[in-house]
Amino acid sequence: MLSSIEPFLAVTDFNRPAIDWHAAAPELTLLGFGALITMIDIGWLERGRKLAAPLTSLALLATMVPIITLALSGEDRSMFDGGFVVDDYSLIIKAMFVLTGYVIVLISSHYIAEGDYWENEYYGLLLSSILGMILMASARDLISIFVALELLSIPLYMLSTWRKRDLKSNEAGLKYYLMGVFASAVMLYGMSLLYGATGSTLLTDVNEAVSATATPSALVVLGIIFVVVGFAFKVSAFPFHTWAPDTYEGAPTPVTAFISVASKAAGFVALMNLLFVGFFGRNDIFEPLIWALAAASMTAGNLMALRQKNIVRLLAYSGVAQAGYMLAPLAVASDVPDKALTASVTYLVIYAAMNLGAFAVVIAVARKTRSGLITSYRGLFRYAPGLTVAMTIFLFSLAGIPPLAGWLAKFRVMEAVIEADTTAGLVLGIFVALNSVIALYYYARIGFMMWAEEAPDGDLKPVSVPLPLGVALTITAVITVVMGIFPGDVLGRFTEVSLLAGG
Repeated sequence: MLSSIEPFLAVTDFNRPAIDWHAAAPELTLLGFGALITMIDIGWLERGRKLAAPLTSLALLATMVPIITLALSGEDRSMFDGGFVVDDYSLIIKAMFVLTGYVIVLISSHYIAEGDYWENEYYGLLLSSILGMILMASARDLISIFVALELLSIPLYMLSTWRKRDLKSNEAGLKYYLMGVFASAVMLYGMSLLYGATGSTLLTDVNEAVSATATPSALVVLGIIFVVVGFAFKVSAFPFHTWAPDTYEGAPTPVTAFISVASKAAGFVALMNLLFVGFFGRNDIFEPLIWALAAASMTAGNLMALRQKNIVRLLAYSGVAQAGYMLAPLAVASDVPDKALTASVTYLVIYAAMNLGAFAVVIAVARKTRSGLITSYRGLFRYAPGLTVAMTIFLFSLAGIPPLAGWLAKFRVMEAVIEADTTAGLVLGIFVALNSVIALYYYARIGFMMWAEEAPDGDLKPVSVPLPLGVALTITAVITVVMGIFPGDVLGRFTEVSLLAGG
């Protein structure tokens, strides 16, 4: 039998790619724990419910171990001809996704258990989505970017409908699914055009091909526009944000928090990978489009947030505006590449902490009020002073008030657009400044209600905060305060990352 295949082996070249198992360890760790949770669900059924949350927490903490060891090694790693890259930039993004997932598990534990939801499936889908996110951080190939995007998105479509008997939750999941599939189709069509124009899916090859001529072909122009528009849906940039308010309101609040932070961050990470590695030579195409998306998102998002009466919908439109701030540095990427990437990465990390904290407070307050109305926060200081202080920290950080971390995020954005020293950058800086003032109004309005007004119906019964939710609030509050008070350490590390990733 062996002799019969020897001629075949002699003329066949098996180009098996070398696998760096250490570089792939974070993804493999999550994959292994996800399979374990699935097996427990199959074998033990409902008896395994109590193990789901602890195992998911253990999975995320275990995933941090290879991320830390890779960071300590100080070595950049690459596989599949550069299609999968592990460097300081990707490791910081992966750590952010893993820690975000850990906070989501903390704020989900009592919410999911008390609501009699399907816990095993919930945490399995959560791990699957996080796996897609950390894969996205290392993806430098059009195919791997698309696979990672769908791996993180499909579980979120299902998690959005997790309140099965709630029509709003069903509507949320359906809208998210339909808009997400449409966005993926637009983006995939753009990728196919780029592959047709360049003959490669590797981002470095794509950049070399699209930059080869002074005048781009129609295929290249349409391909870049379609890909950017597809990701504009994913990050809920105006006018592609229409799914966000209804999805945020209808989905379970922990899922909403996860979508608003991790899903948005993953979209931005993919966009940054594409712009800085794949399309950088064609800034004449993507920068005007990013500029328009940034200006429109921050302006429309803030104006629509002014009229909201529901706290979750307000945070949804606030998220649209925040997407505009994060897009702003990318509109001047060719002029100040390092500062632009530094600004966007800094904003992503800080936004994750302060927005997760705000949603954690929303979950805690809803345990008593059972209402999502902003008016339910009246007099919160009278019966929940700790929650009031925490919510004030998160809201004013979102507004960019020193010394909270939000001011650092906006400072880096302003620094990037101003140092670009172009008319487009200066005008965008004016947009950022004016919209920060507009946003302060609706954030401060909630603060005034909490501190200065009386509680509705004089109900001063304290809010019961479960221990895991309290831990999540503490983690996010500490990060929000520390990153604002000690910006030097944060900026130094992120500057190194930007030079490695953007250079």
